[in-house]
Amino acid sequence: MLELKKIVMAFFEFVQDNGIEIYNEFSLQHELGIYLRQNLPEYKVQFERHVSFFTGDTRTIKKEIDVSVFSEDKGEKYAIELKCPMNGQHPEQMYSFCKDIKFMEELKERGFRSTACVALVSDRLFYEGRGESGIYKHFRDEYAVYGRIFKPTGLGKMTESIALSGRYEIQWRELGGPWKYYVVEM
Repeated sequence: MLELKKIVMAFFEFVQDNGIEIYNEFSLQHELGIYLRQNLPEYKVQFERHVSFFTGDTRTIKKEIDVSVFSEDKGEKYAIELKCPMNGQHPEQMYSFCKDIKFMEELKERGFRSTACVALVSDRLFYEGRGESGIYKHFRDEYAVYGRIFKPTGLGKMTESIALSGRYEIQWRELGGPWKYYVVEM
């Protein structure tokens, strides 16, 4: 079984050691895909695969998987969701981080061996700042995502929510310059 967290952390070491520039979510997705194809030649690596490609039960919070890694017969399958927010919107993006975790829980329930969520940020307000209640507490204070998390702003504020089954530790890691990332594996 693949250990997605170790693989993604090795990818970030490779990025840092080789001066690979990641500048948005698209570049993150493709650089990770190239890395996975080079290091996991016995698996298929594909982007933006619809959930229906892997399972008949498509009642999931999202419909497309950012990066799918799977065996030829789909007997062994893995999913990775990526976030690389570049335009602030801190509470909404944090809520999107939680949505990705819920999606990965759902895929795990539908037969994926392992799933992971990766966030890469260059804005310190994702991991530190004065606000440490509500959604901020998960990423700035407690460094854990769990339970029911409410939408923090906009339409549906404090009524729309996501209920997570597990508890997931958020460990921000240095990547160089202003960049930090975390990897959560389910």
